[in-house]
Amino acid sequence: MKIRVYYEDTDAGGIVYHTNYIKYCERARSELFFQQDLEPNDGELSGFVVKHIDANFIGRAVLGDMLQVTTELFQRKKASLILKQSIFKDKEQIFEMKITLVFVRLGKPSKIPEKMYEILGS
Repeated sequence: MKIRVYYEDTDAGGIVYHTNYIKYCERARSELFFQQDLEPNDGELSGFVVKHIDANFIGRAVLGDMLQVTTELFQRKKASLILKQSIFKDKEQIFEMKITLVFVRLGKPSKIPEKMYEILGS
C-alpha cells in the first residue's frame, strides 16, 4: 500500500513522528480487507486485537515522501498470528515491525476464520 507523508504526520523536527509508522501499518492491514469489500472483523463483537509489537526504526521519512507498506504472514496459530510489516521509501527499508494479533469473539480468544488467513497471507 502506498502512503504519502503529510504535514500532520511530522514532528517538530520535520520527520515522521514515530507512532505514525505503526498507524501506516494498521492502515495497510485494514486495506487488505477493504480491497476485497470486506472488513477486518468477522461480524459483530469479533476481530483482531494487538498483543505485542516489536518495532525497528531503521531510517526516516519526511514531508512529501511516498512510502510503500508491505505485509506478510510470519507465523500462524489457531487464535493468533504474527505479521511482519515493512515500510520502504523508494527501495530503502526505513521501518519494520512484527506484530502479534489475537482474534477475539465476544472478548475471548477464538479460532481465526480461514478467510482471514487467506487475506492476510496474500
